[in-house]
Amino acid sequence: MYKRILLKLSGESLMGKQGYGIDADRLASYARQIKAIADKGVEIGIVIGGGNIFRGLSGAQQGFDRVKGDQMGMLATVINSLALSSALEELGQKVRVLTSLRMEPIGDYYNKPKALRLFEKGNVVIIAGGTGNPYFTTDTASALRAIEIEADIMFKGTRVDGIYTADPEKDPMAKKYSEITYDEILAKGLKIMDLTAITMCRENKMPIYVFDMDTEGNLLKVINGDAIGTLVKP
Repeated sequence: MYKRILLKLSGESLMGKQGYGIDADRLASYARQIKAIADKGVEIGIVIGGGNIFRGLSGAQQGFDRVKGDQMGMLATVINSLALSSALEELGQKVRVLTSLRMEPIGDYYNKPKALRLFEKGNVVIIAGGTGNPYFTTDTASALRAIEIEADIMFKGTRVDGIYTADPEKDPMAKKYSEITYDEILAKGLKIMDLTAITMCRENKMPIYVFDMDTEGNLLKVINGDAIGTLVKP
């Protein structure tokens, strides 16, 4: 059993069957899965993307200033974080939102000691706003926060059940890895996260487990050690 984890959630997955925004059923499913492992005593930090609302890089391609576009994306992650915290509170789970940008009273300003104190008090801690800087993705933010809070592992919840030799949604012949190293990911050019995030995890020996979060019950399975995804080993 893990003592502390960092869970990276996809903003796009929050859309569910919709084309935009937050699907209430998907949000409730995520909250139930998180509550189930919190009840087992696992300390949980969460970073969630904002691609269901706005993605800075896409905005830049449409003519937005890149810095302002990334700031808009940061705000999108805050919206998702507030939605998830509300869903967890509905289940009776203690939860706090910390933000990498100052925006009290929406959330307290993030720092490591504060996050650790909240873990000790039984809170799920959602860290919103990415790294607080433009040009960095929420994958990089999740790598940074996982290392910073001294998580045992980073779980990357996606709509795909692991890492494949190619995109399984485009290539039916793609084969799934049960385990892979960071060096192999870099050598094969597999795009599971951006290079900054991969380098940070590799240099700090942070393992990642990639799995399908959209199937309810899977988070509890991976916490219990079921091999349903792909382990990335330092």
